Amino acid sequence: MIRIAIADDQAMVRGALAALLALEDDLEIAGTAGTGREAVELVESDPQIDVVLMDVEMPDMDGLEACEKIRKMRPRTRVLMVSTFGRPGYVRRAFNAGASGFVVKDAPSDELADYVRNAARGLRVVDPQLAVESLTAGDNPLTDREVEVLREVEKGGSIDDIAAALFLSAGTVRNHVSSILGKTGARNRADAASTARHNGWL
Repeated sequence: MIRIAIADDQAMVRGALAALLALEDDLEIAGTAGTGREAVELVESDPQIDVVLMDVEMPDMDGLEACEKIRKMRPRTRVLMVSTFGRPGYVRRAFNAGASGFVVKDAPSDELADYVRNAARGLRVVDPQLAVESLTAGDNPLTDREVEVLREVEKGGSIDDIAAALFLSAGTVRNHVSSILGKTGARNRADAASTARHNGWL
């Protein structure tokens, strides 16, 4: 029996995934979580969980950070990232965080069950189309600091707001923004943030 935990911030999605996978004779739902932090706590409390189905975008702690923490805490527990957004950058970041696979939520239920089984066996699994897109998209060109700047841009912050939030000078922020625009080919800060988000770099 493969014990599964499901982490997703949407209760309806959690319930649907749990109901579908519980129909399989060899799969057992160990519990569900609504945030990345809850997922980490769930695995910490139950060392017998074999696979965690983890959403990428969640409040409190995103799925990628939760995946990394779980893999360090319970190396035998596999994490399978499941997202609405099949963004190439997410695939690379997921594997870098220690995930065993990455699939989109609209995958057929029988395929999802097989993905879980393969992850439990220690295999890497990824939606074939996503794998191709990830390979052709290339690496994230942004530095960690540039990612931080863009996350502040997404909050609607001005140059001065971003500088204050990141404890930088306004001139340094402008330099980062200039570099970001060059790397993304964007027209402005908002466009750069949108491009980075679309590619899964944020």
